Amino acid sequence: MHGSALGKRAAIARLHLIALALLQPILLEPAQTADAKPDECGLASVYSTLSEETASGEDTSAKNLTAAHRSLPFGTMVQVDNQENGRSAVVRITDRGPFASGRIIDLSQIAAQKLGFSDLTQVCLKILALPEIGPVEEN
Repeated sequence: MHGSALGKRAAIARLHLIALALLQPILLEPAQTADAKPDECGLASVYSTLSEETASGEDTSAKNLTAAHRSLPFGTMVQVDNQENGRSAVVRITDRGPFASGRIIDLSQIAAQKLGFSDLTQVCLKILALPEIGPVEEN
């Protein structure tokens, strides 16, 4: 890789880290209080049962408590609360989506089962933990 391109790549990575560091207190603050307001509410849907590679490079599995979200970083841990029956599940973001209008999260089969629904349901999300990002390495 050309030295100039490598320098640009490292600069972009540093900017991403700075942005994440600035946003982290805002994103995590509600999850740190007992009576915290949800970070996001809307419709949840269920992933298909087919196993395929996700945007993060992991394979989807109906047996893992995973989900797709449009913007949360891969590896983010999210508590999903079913507003229709009071059940909760903690999932890890491994993919992008959902792409259907009005939906905020796609859940694995096992996560939907734990939440007690099979098609669509109203949920609220609480961000529990953002993934740790290591230092940027320069070559």
